[in-house]
Amino acid sequence: MAVSGKVIKTRIKSVSNTKKITKAMEMVSAAKMRKAVSAALDTRIYATIAWDLLINLSKTEKEGIPLLEIRQVKRMLVILITSNRGLCGSFNSNIIKKTAIQLKNPRNISFQRAHNKHTQPSEHVEIDVIGIGRKGADFCKKNGYNLIASFNSISDKPQLEDVLVATQIVIEDYKTKKYDKVVVAYTDYRSVVSQEAKIRQVLPISEFDLEKTISGLGKNENLLNRTLSKEPQEKISEYLFEPSKKEVLKTILPRLVEMQIYQSLLESSASEHSARMMAMKNAGDSASDMIKELNLTYNKTRQAGITQEIAEIAGGAATLG
Repeated sequence: MAVSGKVIKTRIKSVSNTKKITKAMEMVSAAKMRKAVSAALDTRIYATIAWDLLINLSKTEKEGIPLLEIRQVKRMLVILITSNRGLCGSFNSNIIKKTAIQLKNPRNISFQRAHNKHTQPSEHVEIDVIGIGRKGADFCKKNGYNLIASFNSISDKPQLEDVLVATQIVIEDYKTKKYDKVVVAYTDYRSVVSQEAKIRQVLPISEFDLEKTISGLGKNENLLNRTLSKEPQEKISEYLFEPSKKEVLKTILPRLVEMQIYQSLLESSASEHSARMMAMKNAGDSASDMIKELNLTYNKTRQAGITQEIAEIAGGAATLG
């Protein structure tokens, strides 16, 4: 009885210590999540206004602008956003699984869409990957994908500067026609308990995909109180462009690409902290249940030992009598 009871008490202490750790991690993740969600929601306003401006400008100026050029897809770049750490439930596995499924048959995400027209991709589409987050980079290395760059030093509070290098690679390679399409794979933040793995087109910039991206960002009544529509909120005649609309587009479109990738990073960051908070909460709840079961087992074992000792004493007394 003594040995068995000691083992159970040691186990109870071990689980209790684990529960304290998961509780602390849950509280830390909750604090980080609030900041990450706030940052993601704040940038949604900018993204929506940028969409309005792009629609205004691109209605009249489309020719001769590299980032709007639509080509048959022969080579594609995927920006895969994951976390650097684990212990966040299915956060990484969901986006990696979705990306892996699409990369098995890249023609599925290689169709070009613009003005209700579809451009058929090449029969064989080559894929390169930029990994933002260690988990995604490890996945590419293990599965033999061509990882051209990896960014593993993104902080828990992503800044626009964190994506500028990746964005510069994307824009320059698209302008030089190294890639015919660029997509970003990220996890969209819906709520504390709901995150959705998504793959969205970044380049070429199209009204169809940008509208779909912005519409999918969700709405917060305090931050985004207007409905996204196909008609821009401002009329083109209300703007005066210098030196020309085309030059303005050439300047603003790279900023829009930066913002799309940055927004995806913020959404993934909010999703990661939410997933980690829920994972730690579930782990803490499981530890509490386990402690209850262990305490019950310990009490039963102790009671059985006491009963056995009483029986032994009674048996000895009967023998002496």
